[in-house]
Amino acid sequence: MHRPGPNNLISDVDGIRVGNAEDHRVRTGVTVVLPDRPATAAVDVRGGAPGTHETDALDPTCLVERVDAVVLSGGSAFGLEAASGAMAWLHERGRGFAVGDARVPVVPAAILFDLLNGGDKEWGSTPPYRGLSRAACDNVAAKFPLGNIGAGVGATAGDLKGGLGSASSVSPSGLRVGALVAANPYGSVVMPGSEAFWAWPLEQGDEFGGARPDGSHAGEDFEVSDGPGVGANTTVAVVATNASLDVAQALRVATMAHDGIARAVRPAHTPFDGDTVFALATGDGPHEGAARVAEIGMKAADCLSRAIARGVYAAETLGGSPGYRSRRRATTEEA
Repeated sequence: MHRPGPNNLISDVDGIRVGNAEDHRVRTGVTVVLPDRPATAAVDVRGGAPGTHETDALDPTCLVERVDAVVLSGGSAFGLEAASGAMAWLHERGRGFAVGDARVPVVPAAILFDLLNGGDKEWGSTPPYRGLSRAACDNVAAKFPLGNIGAGVGATAGDLKGGLGSASSVSPSGLRVGALVAANPYGSVVMPGSEAFWAWPLEQGDEFGGARPDGSHAGEDFEVSDGPGVGANTTVAVVATNASLDVAQALRVATMAHDGIARAVRPAHTPFDGDTVFALATGDGPHEGAARVAEIGMKAADCLSRAIARGVYAAETLGGSPGYRSRRRATTEEA
C-alpha cells in the first residue's frame, strides 16, 4: 500500500531538495529542484505552447544522462534566463558535466506564462529571473510551503489562483516517488458547478480539502472560452524516484506522469499550454525492470494529480484570481 511520505513533498525522495524565490512586486518566481548529486533525467513535452531550455540534451540518444538541477520559472520566455542563474551557482561550487578540465552544469528548465497577472513587469533590460534562480538555489531545503511561492506565485488555474504543489508516495518496499508542479493551466482543476477537484478520487486524507462531488456538477467538462484566460498557460512539473533508472526508463516515467495532468485538469495539453514533465531518478545499482518502471510511472501520475490539486488548494487570492479556499468559504457563507 502506497502512502504519502513524511512531508508529502517531492523531497521525500532520497537526495532531492527544492528551493524557491519570489518577487511579489512583479508577481513571479522561480523554483529549483536540486539533487544532492547528479540525477538521471528525461523530459516529455505535451503542451502546444512550450518554453524550455536544454530539453533536447535529455533525449536517450544523446550524450548527457544526468542533470545537476531542474528549473521551473515564471516569466514566459524571459524566465528561461533562470537556468543561467542556477548554472552559475552550481559552477561556483565545482558541479557540472566534465569536459576535460572544464565543468558545465546541466540545468534543463521550463517556463510558464504569468505576464498578465497585474504585477509590475517593467523591469527594463534586467529581468529578475537570473537573480531569483540564484536565490532559490541558496534556499534549497527538504521542507517548503505550497501555493503562492516560487514559480507558483503568479500562476492561475482556469478562473482560480494557481500555485506550487507537491505530493509523495512511499511503498512498504521502500520505493519513493514524488511530484512537484507549478500549476498554471488553461483548463479547470475543479468540476464545473462543484467544489470537488477533478483529482478527488486520488486524494490522500484531506490533503486538498476533502470536497467530493455532491450532484451539483452539471455534466459539463469545460466552459468554452474564446482564448486563454489571463495568465492561465502551462503546467510544468518534476517527478522523481529513488529507484535506479536509465534515461529511456525515466522518459517512460515522464510520459506516464503526464496522465496526472490529464486527470487533474480539463482540458489538458491544450494549444495554449506548454505542459512539460521532467523525471529524475536518484538511485544507484541495477536498473529497474519493466514492471517496476510501470509502477513508478503510475505513482508518478497519481502524485502529479495530487500535487496540482494541493497547489491550487494552498494558493491565496492574488489580484483578480480568487483562491480556492476563499471562494469555497464565500460559497458556504452564501448558502
